[in-house]
Amino acid sequence: MEKPQGSIYEQGQVLLINKPRDWTSFDAVRKIRNLVKTKKVGHAGTLDPLATGLLIICTGKFTKRINEFMAQQKEYTGTFTLGAVTPTFDLESEPGDFKDISQLKPEMIMEAAAKLTGELLQVPPIHSAIKKNGKRAYELARQGKQIAMEPRKVTVSEFEITGIDLPLVGFRVVCSTGTYIRSLAQDIGVLLGTGAYLSSLCRTRIGAFTLEGALTMEEAQKLINENLDGIKTDN
Repeated sequence: MEKPQGSIYEQGQVLLINKPRDWTSFDAVRKIRNLVKTKKVGHAGTLDPLATGLLIICTGKFTKRINEFMAQQKEYTGTFTLGAVTPTFDLESEPGDFKDISQLKPEMIMEAAAKLTGELLQVPPIHSAIKKNGKRAYELARQGKQIAMEPRKVTVSEFEITGIDLPLVGFRVVCSTGTYIRSLAQDIGVLLGTGAYLSSLCRTRIGAFTLEGALTMEEAQKLINENLDGIKTDN
């Protein structure tokens, strides 16, 4: 008897996707859902549109494991830019409030990163998907409404400065779930007195899953089509 199309995805699969820049996490989920022809598809942890890197997408019965994956430790690499700030803490909005950074020395930047390592009370960006009064915070922020974001306890296990070419600073961060790397960039700018914003971000690890094992969207489409073709011809 011919197996129903898409059955392996209904039974449950974990797909590791290298999310492209300018895609939302939901864009990736929608693309996979259309390919696997299974309604139950979800991701384990949002990446902002300007971020790239590892996105775990679960299908079918494996969507029950999403919270398990979301709770795991994350690792990121990227850059922040010193000497200015943006309303969104990244390049989704225009930089402003420019400051002189000529006095900065590498040891000052590394000392600031060290202060942002360990258990922290972090204030999430107002331009985030956190719900306030039943609405997403970013929706209220875009309407010009004043929003008070409550600090959240997060853990930054490692905050390594990997390169300095002012105004750009490269970093690697290992952190708990719920940590906003945009807020870390904002906070390091406050500590240095120069302002800072996140200028690039890549998620390289979630728990034991790494970016090296992830598929591009094109590779994922090819793999899914091959699996579905195999189901159609398997009697």
